[in-house]
Amino acid sequence: MTAPAVLAIFGPTAVGKTAVAVAVARALRSAGHDPVAISADAMQLYRGIETLTGARDALEQDELEHRLVAVLPLTEETSAGRYARLAHAEIDAALAAGRVPLVVGGTGLYLRAALTTLALRPPAPPAVRAALEEELEREGPEHLHARLTAAAPWAAERIAPSDRSRLVRTLELHEIGALERPEDGAPNHLWTDDVRHPTRLVGLVRDRDALRTRIDARIDAMLAAGAADEVRAAAAAGAASTARKAHGFEPLLAGDEDRMRRDTKRYVKRQLTWMRKLPGAELVDLDASSDVDAVARTIAAPWLAGR
Repeated sequence: MTAPAVLAIFGPTAVGKTAVAVAVARALRSAGHDPVAISADAMQLYRGIETLTGARDALEQDELEHRLVAVLPLTEETSAGRYARLAHAEIDAALAAGRVPLVVGGTGLYLRAALTTLALRPPAPPAVRAALEEELEREGPEHLHARLTAAAPWAAERIAPSDRSRLVRTLELHEIGALERPEDGAPNHLWTDDVRHPTRLVGLVRDRDALRTRIDARIDAMLAAGAADEVRAAAAAGAASTARKAHGFEPLLAGDEDRMRRDTKRYVKRQLTWMRKLPGAELVDLDASSDVDAVARTIAAPWLAGR
């Protein structure tokens, strides 16, 4: 069995990605490999909101080196395009050094950006985005969805009225003339098999009720660890608009913990939907085994063969 070059581990918030990645690293080292984790999480790039984004869990794992975690100051704007350049450099450097890159994350676009070459649409001028975000806060997401429905109904039907970030992005593309209607009958590509390096893609899942319980426990732990104070300090330091998109940032800034829980569970639902549409993804049910090391050996099997 020839092992792929890259192992990608994707899963929703609170599913247990870090624990599985650390166990996979142990299995790989037992077979003589040298693993390194590369984060595919949009918000874990930022330094200063590690508790909120779960980045602290990754940074505290002595058993597995993590890259692209807490590397950007809060005041810098970022994008999938910028992340792609960073991720490609880290993956290529790891392979050149004979290491096994473990791309680990829960942000679908950033997973794609790490593993493929994306054809990214142009960014909008800052003034266009700022105006749309101000309108969003003033009028609400339903208003923006109605605007998009009037301007491009074919685009609006693909976006939930509550999906604030996609509404802003789609409307700004419309306003700068970069919103392209897909050809009739063309698939809505969430993924492409045209990866930069041979990749094994593993999706982690759990029972929905069990996952909800884990989300609540994770949020409780974040709050106990000072996530609300962290958010207030980040806002006072002038956090960039992209940093403020971290799940829970705005709700905690407003003191609304219930909204943070609701928003996180809605986001997890979208993550699971996206993941289950990935062609070629191997789904691993973490509820089916309490032995994370056994799960890890299954995931790392192509690299362990013959050892």
